[in-house]
Amino acid sequence: MHLSDIDVAVITVPTPLTRDDQPDLGQVLACLDALVPHLRPGVVVVLESTTYPGTTDELVAPMLAERTGLVVGRDLHIGFSPERIDPGNPTFTLGNTPKLVSGVTAACRSAVDEFYRSIGVLTVPVSGTREAEFAKLLENTFRLVNIALVNEVAEYAHRRGLDIWESVRAAGTKPFGFMQFVPGPGVGGHCIPIDPRYLSWESQRSVGLELGLVEHALGVNRRRPEVVVQVAVDELARRGLVPPDAHVLLVGLAYKKNVGDLRESPSLRVHALLTDAGARVTVVDPVIAAPAHGDVRVLRGIAEVELGDVDLAILVTDHDDIDYAALVAAGVPVVDTRNRLTGTSVVTI
Repeated sequence: MHLSDIDVAVITVPTPLTRDDQPDLGQVLACLDALVPHLRPGVVVVLESTTYPGTTDELVAPMLAERTGLVVGRDLHIGFSPERIDPGNPTFTLGNTPKLVSGVTAACRSAVDEFYRSIGVLTVPVSGTREAEFAKLLENTFRLVNIALVNEVAEYAHRRGLDIWESVRAAGTKPFGFMQFVPGPGVGGHCIPIDPRYLSWESQRSVGLELGLVEHALGVNRRRPEVVVQVAVDELARRGLVPPDAHVLLVGLAYKKNVGDLRESPSLRVHALLTDAGARVTVVDPVIAAPAHGDVRVLRGIAEVELGDVDLAILVTDHDDIDYAALVAAGVPVVDTRNRLTGTSVVTI
């Protein structure tokens, strides 16, 4: 199919951050540039890429209208419909997850809604594109803040000798007023570490309001790999070792269980901190396709590791396809960030 034959264009490119933590819409703008010569009356353009409130109304629509001469809402229908895909989730898919739909005008929203319903998607109309853009940021900021809360109190629990995981499970038995989040090594992926920064940046830019809670949550989760490494260093010290004398096995490099995605993975930061401290680090991850990521060599399984030579293991990402029994049977001390293992040689944080 040639681009000039399209009826609907859906933009789903990444919206990362620049080096100074500013929104980077470069890939969105590149898509718009590519679309302009092929747009004609009747085409629907939908932005799905996560962005700050105002992007569709204030940037996408004016740019396309000016460069095509088409009237938005009459000749050209433009809307925003954030993606809600949870990689690796077997329960909630595109088919059974409600999808927010919005448009620059009421006619635009109707056209966007009709497109998604025509492919079997359950839609939830939202009054405006800014509200839909804000809703997407709110979803991921909610997760960021709650993960940061449990990560912060997990550090307290570890120092106090409390079992954070049991306490989270206990609190989760309350049928109202509590939603269960669990601690981990930090947050990764293209959403939670990134999207709240879009909201914080836009709030400061547009109304001069600093979102202190959001900024603190970003900082807590960013610091979490340092906490994990400090626990590992403490465990090595208990055994009379320091990082330059230690061989550390890092289990899991991807940011999420059973998903081969390395974007913003906290495991990469854990690896960098251990390497900077002088430790010899071996990485195992059965779902990463490449045998190396930059300078990081990745083994496929525990069987490829001489466990007798490992002083400490850190379980960062608990993929199902890992031989945990072999790790435990070898008696390797483990810092477990996912509460996957049990035993006297396991330290769960």
